[in-house]
Amino acid sequence: MPELRDIAEAAQDYTGLSRIVLDYSIEMKRMVDAAKQPGFSEASWAGLAAYVDTEKFIRVGNFKEVMNWADYIAFLTPWAMHSGWEGSFKRVTESGNVVLLELEERSEVGGFSSVVNSVSVYEFGLSGKIEHLDIYLQMPMPDPAMLANYADIKISE
Repeated sequence: MPELRDIAEAAQDYTGLSRIVLDYSIEMKRMVDAAKQPGFSEASWAGLAAYVDTEKFIRVGNFKEVMNWADYIAFLTPWAMHSGWEGSFKRVTESGNVVLLELEERSEVGGFSSVVNSVSVYEFGLSGKIEHLDIYLQMPMPDPAMLANYADIKISE
């Protein structure tokens, strides 16, 4: 099993698309922390949007829910405002226009905290920006109340 490292520290060892993915993760952490400040809104995600082709972006999440960029930001905003999140780097693998990032992710939503192993698959377009993101998680079965945030999300077949 790879040794866990700070994502920002690990990022110093990488270039190319792998570095972009690590920088995206660092920006995600910065935004989740910033979401607790007054005035945070969907417009606050501009720093993260800089890494993404927002017109083509599709995210398929841990429950096979499919979101475009606007859907994703609408989903992320209330989550970030009420959650804590951090990740530790395990490994990154790059091949062509695809980067696989393995993290240990820790989050807290309300009184519920979790530790999951994640693999995120980032696909880049010709623009050098993220167009597709697939999320895979290893985790204990969640409390049914935690699934309420997914009630209105379209699940792919």
